[in-house]
Amino acid sequence: MMMKIRASDTLISKLKEFEGLRLVAYKPTKAERWWTIGYGHSAGDVRAGMRINEEKAEELLRRDLFFVEKFINGIPKVRTQGQFDALVSFAYNVGVGNLKSSTLLKKIMHDAPTVEIQREFMKWVNSGGKQLAGLVKRRKWEAERWGE
Repeated sequence: MMMKIRASDTLISKLKEFEGLRLVAYKPTKAERWWTIGYGHSAGDVRAGMRINEEKAEELLRRDLFFVEKFINGIPKVRTQGQFDALVSFAYNVGVGNLKSSTLLKKIMHDAPTVEIQREFMKWVNSGGKQLAGLVKRRKWEAERWGE
């Protein structure tokens, strides 16, 4: 049986930094359909005006990460903690469904050179048709983490 990798403390800290802590539900962008709360938790259970505390935000983050970690652990080509953290961050941000259908995952599955895989991360820096500095920063970290 393959050993399961878990999100590193480095990743948890970075996710908190990238997502920021919001204790009142909000919409991250005008194009966004879903309400978000805590450290980027967006699901059908988040409603306008909803409020939580920091402890609940941490709980939601860990719960959300569990499902992302489970998916990433199912990708046999993910071999290192750095690769795992990079993909967990990516999938937590864009969604597992988008990762599943991405060229990024195709390149990983076909053992593309590291530099090609790193380039794929950088194609995911837009939201609502506009490049966002926060996404550029996040993708750069993910690409670097992949190569570690």
